[in-house]
Amino acid sequence: MSAPADRAGVTDAPGRRRRRALRPATLAIGAAWVACVGVLLALGVWQVERRAWKLDLIDRVEQRVHADAVPAPGHAAWPAINRADDEYRRVIVSGRFLHDRETLVQALTVEGPGYWVVTPLQTADGVVLVNRGFVPSDRRDAASRAAGNPDGPAAVTGLLRISEPGGGFLRHNDPAANRWYSRDVAAIAAARGLSGVAPFFIDADATPNPGGYPVGGLTVIAFPNNHLVYALTWFTLALRLAGAGLQRLRRGRGEGGAAAAQDAEWDHRQQSRRGHEASPL
Repeated sequence: MSAPADRAGVTDAPGRRRRRALRPATLAIGAAWVACVGVLLALGVWQVERRAWKLDLIDRVEQRVHADAVPAPGHAAWPAINRADDEYRRVIVSGRFLHDRETLVQALTVEGPGYWVVTPLQTADGVVLVNRGFVPSDRRDAASRAAGNPDGPAAVTGLLRISEPGGGFLRHNDPAANRWYSRDVAAIAAARGLSGVAPFFIDADATPNPGGYPVGGLTVIAFPNNHLVYALTWFTLALRLAGAGLQRLRRGRGEGGAAAAQDAEWDHRQQSRRGHEASPL
């Protein structure tokens, strides 16, 4: 008479042990879940901080662009020039253009496709590359815009820009073939045999040049600021993941309660069965 009880015990006991064995795995999954929520929250906070930094950057650049022009940094200050403190600063510089060493850099502007005319300006402190402005393809030849290439002293007002090494998107500068896609100061200086060159260039303002070319003042100042959208995305994902975890936890507790009730019922039946087996006929 004890065989059925033993078989039931053999059949059911492993199920109990399996439920107990699942607890470490459940804890591990829960820990991973919490870690994921923490990472998503951290990413959201990081984007909030990036947004604050970007807004501060935009404000500083706006102040520089609309400030009065100041003399361009002299040779002694060149080593300290950096993007964070100096780019888009409005400056003025005087010297004499070296038109025979100009470089044409491919450009796509509001005026259409064409070239930036980057010309060395010999100053008392050394050479400063000046992006004098845009010319269309039919004005690529310097002879076609000779009126805009003054021989005498010249003063340029514009925005200080940091060198653009390497080239453009998926296109590399090719000095040997005289193909330029970015205003790489060091590479242009080397290709044109220039020495004592400032580590920056200047985008000339919209002051008209004789003959109408090059066309200056086309600098595009744009700072993508999608950090708030990114932050809301990360926070939303964290909230959804946390909500799904809590829902799963509640469901797990319900299942655990049901399993405990089944175990209690099973124990009660086993005890009743043993009582019947032990009673005399």
